[in-house]
Amino acid sequence: MTFVISVIANPANPTITPPLLDRLAETVKGGAPVTLSEGAAYDIYVPDLPENTGDIFAIGREERVDVNIVPERSRRKKLLIADMDSTIIQQECIDEIAEYAGKRDEISAITEKAMRGELDFEGALRERVAMLKGLSESVLQETFDKRITLTPGAETLVKTMNEAGAATALVSGGFTFFTSRVAVAAGFRHNQANELLVKDGELSGEVREPILGRAAKEEALVRLAEENEIDLAETMAVGDGANDLSMLDRSGLGVAFHAKPAVAKAARARIHYGDLTALLYLQGLKDEEFVR
Repeated sequence: MTFVISVIANPANPTITPPLLDRLAETVKGGAPVTLSEGAAYDIYVPDLPENTGDIFAIGREERVDVNIVPERSRRKKLLIADMDSTIIQQECIDEIAEYAGKRDEISAITEKAMRGELDFEGALRERVAMLKGLSESVLQETFDKRITLTPGAETLVKTMNEAGAATALVSGGFTFFTSRVAVAAGFRHNQANELLVKDGELSGEVREPILGRAAKEEALVRLAEENEIDLAETMAVGDGANDLSMLDRSGLGVAFHAKPAVAKAARARIHYGDLTALLYLQGLKDEEFVR
């Protein structure tokens, strides 16, 4: 089976040089690098999985570029399923809402532990939502308008996948108020999340049960693949937290994006330095194929 050594830098800082590419190609005894984006993304094809994978990953860390190994087979994906908080957007929505309750530090600390897998996700969500009880419902729109920003490359990633005929879905352990709006902003065709309950114009401090967590994300991946008659090998999932692990593991290519250490360690592909267009380069797309 042919494999591809994918070498990706942040396009805002295209630092990949010919000497670096020569070093990587020599290390894996691969062919001449194929340019996807000048200075930012290259492919090196190898006939078999290299035995010295640790060496090439070490070069990536040293040079602060993302080096991944992906099979050439089924490289172009037909389904993209993505986490929202700290992946498609740059924030954790519940932490931003917490600012209005004067409880950001307390809630953020719980969020961090939950995303690292140190706390039960469902219990941690109930605990944090309870701290928001009594906030005006209007805070949700204000949070979205003033505090939520798409991660660089998000629109290009989703628009390009859509244009290629892929299914695109935003799945979150967060809240439908935000996924519905972020999905429109980025171009996702499907979205799902948890529902914050509101009573008399105020947050009730509760979330509708059952809570959608780690298992629900994996189930969404499988369901969407079946509905669209897509083999799981032709799917891509991306996320950063522990509740994404099952989804990442089940997909054809699970990508840990600027992820928590345990998630990055478990995922088959890792993006530490690039933006979300890295997911297109991982599929072998060139700059001129992007839809911006």
